[in-house]
Amino acid sequence: MPAKPKPPAATLVLLVRHGQTSTTGTVLPGRAPGLHLADAGKAQAEAAAARIAELARVDAVYASPLERAQETAAPIAAARGLKVVKDKGLLEADFGAWTGQELKGLMKLPEWSTVQRYPSGFRFPGGESFAEMQARIVGALERLRSAHPGGVVVAVSHADPIKAAVAHAMGTHLDLFQRIVISTCSITAIAYGAGGPVVLTVNSTGGSLRELRPS
Repeated sequence: MPAKPKPPAATLVLLVRHGQTSTTGTVLPGRAPGLHLADAGKAQAEAAAARIAELARVDAVYASPLERAQETAAPIAAARGLKVVKDKGLLEADFGAWTGQELKGLMKLPEWSTVQRYPSGFRFPGGESFAEMQARIVGALERLRSAHPGGVVVAVSHADPIKAAVAHAMGTHLDLFQRIVISTCSITAIAYGAGGPVVLTVNSTGGSLRELRPS
């Protein structure tokens, strides 16, 4: 009997949250333009770039079009001699009327409890639902995986989309995705193969990435 063809090699996707900004942890900036990395965020981006530069290969660097994501992706791409490709699928959630509001005020709203405990049933007023956000980021990662079979791809995005992608990869319900922590400039690695995604690391902020592989 002829040998069975080997399944295609998995694509390794490194999901990087953008670096720290002047409003991180205090304001919900959403998709509003004009928010840049703080000095601390620029240092975080350089550190993430140095970690990723140790890998044997990186085939492409994609990033959300927002400035803070583009500025995080720039040193990562430069270290590999690549250009940053903008991808709207990696955008922050559309927070609608909540965009630009302070978190301490939003936390007092009755809807905040739904955001934390039943996100699958919540839509931001005038914006996106969490379910739509998850479908968008998962679709974007599938597109990137298909474009780079067996390769290594960096995707710079935002906390909530990355959390939603991790939940999907782990088969975890969206209502539990708030239990996942994604820090600024952390690196989350997911291998997308024929047998489904395998989560290799989540919220990694230090150490070597060279040993990332399914066990």
